Amino acid sequence: MEKAIRNFHTQFAYEPVIENKVNFKPFTKHALVGMGGSRLAAALLQDLDSSLDLIIHNDYGLPRTPAGELERRLTILSSYSGNTEEVVEAMEEGLHRGLSLIAISTGGELLRLAAKHHIPYIRLPDTGIQPRSALGYSLNALLAAMGQGEKLRETKVLAVVLKPEEHEPLGKKLAAMLRGAIPIIYASKRNEAVAYNWKIKFNETGKTVAFCNVFPELNHNEMNSFDPTDTTRSLSEKFFFIILEDPADHPKIRKRMNVLAELYRQRGLRIERLSLVGKTPLEKMFSSLLIADWTAYHLARHYGVEATEVPMVEEFKRLIR
Repeated sequence: MEKAIRNFHTQFAYEPVIENKVNFKPFTKHALVGMGGSRLAAALLQDLDSSLDLIIHNDYGLPRTPAGELERRLTILSSYSGNTEEVVEAMEEGLHRGLSLIAISTGGELLRLAAKHHIPYIRLPDTGIQPRSALGYSLNALLAAMGQGEKLRETKVLAVVLKPEEHEPLGKKLAAMLRGAIPIIYASKRNEAVAYNWKIKFNETGKTVAFCNVFPELNHNEMNSFDPTDTTRSLSEKFFFIILEDPADHPKIRKRMNVLAELYRQRGLRIERLSLVGKTPLEKMFSSLLIADWTAYHLARHYGVEATEVPMVEEFKRLIR
């Protein structure tokens, strides 16, 4: 895991190649089917550009849409391993319905089906890392599939400007603060996917329970859980709040963050505020996620757990076969 984090920026130099391109037809509307780490890049892309017409589906089969809608979209089938059963099922259903498809994977059943049926596909580099650690590869491949050439050129800059090692000290410091605590990550709605990625890194790398939520919605419900009384204080004391702040957030959202942070501190709750820093939205996003990577990695070291593999996920997959 440490090597994957230190080399993360190099993923953005990856140049995706569409195989079976003679059968590839570009679309302006898209649907992505993906689970776990294989859908994270799509969620980040939606946060980066809300004007994109992109449906994200993380379930069996294909997304439910009005009649004829999927026929007007390119369906992108994303599975890092190529063997995710929900995505393979979607591929089979898409083939049966004659939809326009493209697969993104390192191999497996997904690319076998794509080759057999002459479906366009992008083969991701198989470097032995986990899907959650392959966000650079996945994002570049997704942009290529969606015909987002300008954004793809923007991501290439990250291979130069991102400096993973510069974020390790803060990650290590946060990990020390989080020992014995349950992280809850808060962000604006515009950075919901960033907060969710933080949560996933704690879950999978740190093997730690973690949660996330967004402003302003959390001000209408969740924060009431953290107004402790003598009988509930022991529950609230287990949590540690990380607020991800973006200078581009709506002024009223920034005010909500300030007020909530003060209310939580008055109630003796632990909280840390982190600014998203960078010259571009992409740099801010991935710099923050590198801090998350380092925090989860050092938290795993503290707890003495293996940071890379996800044995419970693999055990679960075996049991449902």
